Amino acid sequence: MTHFGILCPTANGHLNPMTTLGSELLHRGHQVTLFGFPDAESTTLASGLEFQLLAENEFPLGWNQESLSKLGKLSGLAAFRYTIDLIAQVSTLILSQAPAIIKKVGVEALLVDQVSIEGGTIAEFLNLPFITVCSALMLNREPNIPPICTPWQYSPTWQARWRNQFGDRLIELATKPIQNAIAQYRKEWKLPLYSDPENYYSQLAQIAQQPAEFDFPRQYLPPNFHFTGPFHNPATRQPVAFPFEQLTDKPLIYASMGTVQNRLLDVFQILAAACENLDAQLVISLGGGASPESLPPLPGNPIVVSFAPQLELLQKATLTITHAGMNTTLESLSNGVPMVAIPIANDQPGIAARIAYTGVGEVVALKELSVNKVRSTVEKVLVQENYKKRAIEMQKAIGRSGTVKKAADIIEQVILTGKPVLAAQI
Repeated sequence: MTHFGILCPTANGHLNPMTTLGSELLHRGHQVTLFGFPDAESTTLASGLEFQLLAENEFPLGWNQESLSKLGKLSGLAAFRYTIDLIAQVSTLILSQAPAIIKKVGVEALLVDQVSIEGGTIAEFLNLPFITVCSALMLNREPNIPPICTPWQYSPTWQARWRNQFGDRLIELATKPIQNAIAQYRKEWKLPLYSDPENYYSQLAQIAQQPAEFDFPRQYLPPNFHFTGPFHNPATRQPVAFPFEQLTDKPLIYASMGTVQNRLLDVFQILAAACENLDAQLVISLGGGASPESLPPLPGNPIVVSFAPQLELLQKATLTITHAGMNTTLESLSNGVPMVAIPIANDQPGIAARIAYTGVGEVVALKELSVNKVRSTVEKVLVQENYKKRAIEMQKAIGRSGTVKKAADIIEQVILTGKPVLAAQI
């Protein structure tokens, strides 16, 4: 059996799918250790994985909540810049501390979240095989594919290609602090410098938890790229109390702005007012951004909780109102639930653009947010059957994708053969 190490951000959107993947490997007899900051420890241990502490002094317990609280109050370009600065700090610390600890505990292979782009350099330095795992929207660039942080729709025209390449160039410039940190360590460790963004990712296997059907048309993915569908498992989630007895027989609208971009509390006021006179019951999850008691009374008397058992509620939901985070989006589609997306920052505009492109929901831009706009959009998705039909089609596609078990199969094949696993072979 193999001792796997996991490198991923502490945010739930990355930690939950990566610990689910680790748990699947654990159940197959492998040893799995997650290397992370103090705030990741409880979630990691709850999933049954081993945990090794990094940067305890620099990022003490509570740091993650504090940084996400700051990020949760931002949107658009300001949120993107804050995220880049945060990733640069994290990458530098992981590069300085992780290699010695990974070597000491005897890790034999690394699973690296795609946004933890320093992970490939650490694996190369330690002469370990590594697999890239895309927990968020995949970062792989193509001329016809808009940058992930934009709301741009897919178009194969030359104008759109120029627009996309210009956007990619701006992102490359904005992420220079991260690239420079990695380049510095590669020089110190006498590793060749990267010449292409694709160099950051594994040459053995790249695994995305989004299904191929939930993307724009791709032409240039590497042959070792695999769409496996989402990683979620109720057994690896910490239990959350919820007043299920308060649910009625009306159609359930589940609203969540995630666990990061959830400090814009005016949004919840607008959502409640928009759904007030609908023949439906609204449940709002604040994602830890506030307590229900801290909010003023909301129109329509919705059920409001700090955290919700999302997987269980989505089994009962008719519609999801979401920030278009990857986990909430895929968990909604896994239950055949259409969406109204209100993207705020980072890869959420790109995910929302795919929600619209695939016909599984509609998008309301944050700058256009109003009670009337949200109400009309919610009514449209509730009434028109094509949204539900497309969501069910996506649910079936996810069912065919193999999900976390297929991802684990690919990882085991990489370790068994020591060679790239090609999509055509699976």
